[in-house]
Amino acid sequence: ACWKTYLGRPETDEVQGMAMSMLGNGLFFAHNYEDALSVYEAMLHMLRRLGAAEEHILIAQSSLASTYRALGRNEDALQMDRDIYSGRLRLNGEENGHTLLAANNYSTSLIGLKRFEEAKSLLRRTMPVARRVLG
Repeated sequence: ACWKTYLGRPETDEVQGMAMSMLGNGLFFAHNYEDALSVYEAMLHMLRRLGAAEEHILIAQSSLASTYRALGRNEDALQMDRDIYSGRLRLNGEENGHTLLAANNYSTSLIGLKRFEEAKSLLRRTMPVARRVLG
């Protein structure tokens, strides 16, 4: 119902974007991952088409990566997590909570694919930063 209410609004309408996000999140948390995937992919394409801020694109990519993981599409999740981590480093720098969370998600994807040496290397770089930033 929420989605249908805002469907006719222009893509640039902030409320329509929030409705899409809520729809995707509701589908994800109800374990309707395939449907959530469609919504998140549409959101990401729309944000890119509209030239949205990188922050918004990274948030949409994070939702997409989580959905890929839930669907067992681990290679897709890894690629997305790598892009998110790189984006966070560029946007926020290494001493930022969002960047550290992205590094954690990236390492989780690496571990899920049994790429332990890469995960160890990433965590060896980020653990000292996390200790310094988060205490």
